[in-house]
Amino acid sequence: MLHRRTLLAAAPALLAAPALRAQDANWPNRTIRLVVPFTPAGTTDIAARILAERLTHRLGQHVVVENRAGAGGNVGSDFVAKSEPDGYTLLMATVSSGGINYSLYGSRMPYKPEDLAACGLMLQVPNLIFVTNSLPVRTLKELVDYARANPGKLNNGSSGAGTSLHLTGELLKTVAGIQMQHVPFRGAGPMLQEVIAGRIEVAVDNLPSVIGHIRDGRLRPLAVTTKQRTPALPDVPTTAEAGFPDVEATAWFGIQVPARTPRPIIERLGREIDAAVKEPETKAKIADLGGMPPGLTPDGGTSPETFEAFIKAEIAKWGEVVRKSGATVE
Repeated sequence: MLHRRTLLAAAPALLAAPALRAQDANWPNRTIRLVVPFTPAGTTDIAARILAERLTHRLGQHVVVENRAGAGGNVGSDFVAKSEPDGYTLLMATVSSGGINYSLYGSRMPYKPEDLAACGLMLQVPNLIFVTNSLPVRTLKELVDYARANPGKLNNGSSGAGTSLHLTGELLKTVAGIQMQHVPFRGAGPMLQEVIAGRIEVAVDNLPSVIGHIRDGRLRPLAVTTKQRTPALPDVPTTAEAGFPDVEATAWFGIQVPARTPRPIIERLGREIDAAVKEPETKAKIADLGGMPPGLTPDGGTSPETFEAFIKAEIAKWGEVVRKSGATVE
């Protein structure tokens, strides 16, 4: 009797397994949405649209971008974490939503690292420290000297509290011993307009979303936050060259899905992302924006396993930065 009851209890799962495998094999057979947890025009949005176009081509189904901004990327990320784990809702994860926010928001985080599964890293990009053209500084040292002479009078903008841009600004203030008022925006687009207009004097942004304004002379670059200069702006020094080696930060962007998404779908997405970022057309677009390839696998690509390990390391790294800087969000 016990043996019979055990078989009856297991029957639904046994029957469901072939159906699930068949569903995985047929994926995708309809439109996929790629959720961007920030407003349009920022680096996350730009990267997502490049990847969506290539995945549409490779998967044979439309991949459409959907912007769900708020709380430093938490709103859109939480939406994906709680979505059906069927491979039709993807997240354009960032260093903030996938790394920084777990420490910065603490118990207020609406989702946990284990609620999302990694598929693949698309690119890494430098952050750029820049100023409005009306501010009388042309180097990072001159900015620090100006801030010291005018404590608390400068506003520094970012695309949102908890982003790597916010934390880079906090690092600069901590390392240089200066005071500036952080002004978070709901995305890079509105923040950049305020800096161009001169209402925000200093800002940090991911290179891809600000590089057009730099090249057109609407904003003045001071330093990139990576160890090496970027070929996209070869005349702009690194923070180390400018005298502040501890102000180092690299932003990243990749795909995550709800944690219970079937592994065959995750593996397929990982393969397609890896192939897409290695395409000459995609590599050229990334390079033009000042971005760097994933670089997680020996051939410079990405995989679900390497991206998962990368995210875990980033959570630990940025947790230490949050602790040392004392950064908070309201």
